[in-house]
Amino acid sequence: MILTIRSESLTVEIEDAGAQMASVRDNKTGVQYIWQGDPNIWPRRAPLLFPIIARLKDNQYTLDGKSWTIPTHGFCRSAPFAVSDQSENAVSFRYSDTEETRKSYPFAFALTVTYSIKGRVLTKRHKIENKSEIPMFYELGGHDGFRAPLAPGENMSDYAIRIPGLNHITPYGMDENNMITPKNRSFALPNGRISLKPSDYRLDTVILDNLPQSKAVLVDKQDRPRVTMEFKDFPYLGIWTAAKNFDTNYVCIEPWTTLPDAVFAGRALSEKTGIRTLQPGKSEILTYTTTFQ
Repeated sequence: MILTIRSESLTVEIEDAGAQMASVRDNKTGVQYIWQGDPNIWPRRAPLLFPIIARLKDNQYTLDGKSWTIPTHGFCRSAPFAVSDQSENAVSFRYSDTEETRKSYPFAFALTVTYSIKGRVLTKRHKIENKSEIPMFYELGGHDGFRAPLAPGENMSDYAIRIPGLNHITPYGMDENNMITPKNRSFALPNGRISLKPSDYRLDTVILDNLPQSKAVLVDKQDRPRVTMEFKDFPYLGIWTAAKNFDTNYVCIEPWTTLPDAVFAGRALSEKTGIRTLQPGKSEILTYTTTFQ
């Protein structure tokens, strides 16, 4: 089922399956900002990452000495969220633990995702609740795919990402199994522009932290901002597109709470770099905004 919210500037569509943003279209120009999926390139659009981000070594983690198997990016990408509230410019989706989720993640939880639109700014609000009687460890991330280019006659190579105040990047490395390795190389950014293709830096994903501002801007050839994401609640940023020998024509800008599994991290879920902890009965709210220009 598709749910629609609107402002005077934009129309936004969200799927209840995975609470995934499916479309953001300019009401006046008709420009579609969201990657529409292609099974030959990348079939998804903007999946939600919970309760882990990316892949674990052997798809496993340990908790209290026991091994648990969980799929890449967790189980929320296609989960059946229920609509808990809706108005013309906002909609909320809620998903709680089930017998099936507890086979891979043994916590009682509730996750409510609320989208709201005002003018050209879309806010995505995540409320995470620990309904267990023990501390709950979790990771949360966005994986929003944006079309690049956005207009006829442009190429993907015309676009780039800018992070205000950044003139070079020092991303984490990756081994042959896509496990994170320590930072070991810096790259100068011509005119402050980060390539949309991580392969230009010999990486599967550009992963950054300690940014001067929690802001990433997708810009066109003239350096005009087209999409601006602000993510102060998320200390890590991923930049990804499928590794192809042609222009994939989209890029994912991904705010993350936690660093994906790394060669220098332990197997225990509690030892993951940046892992978040909620005490029993507690909740927290994490938010990021996206401005479409």
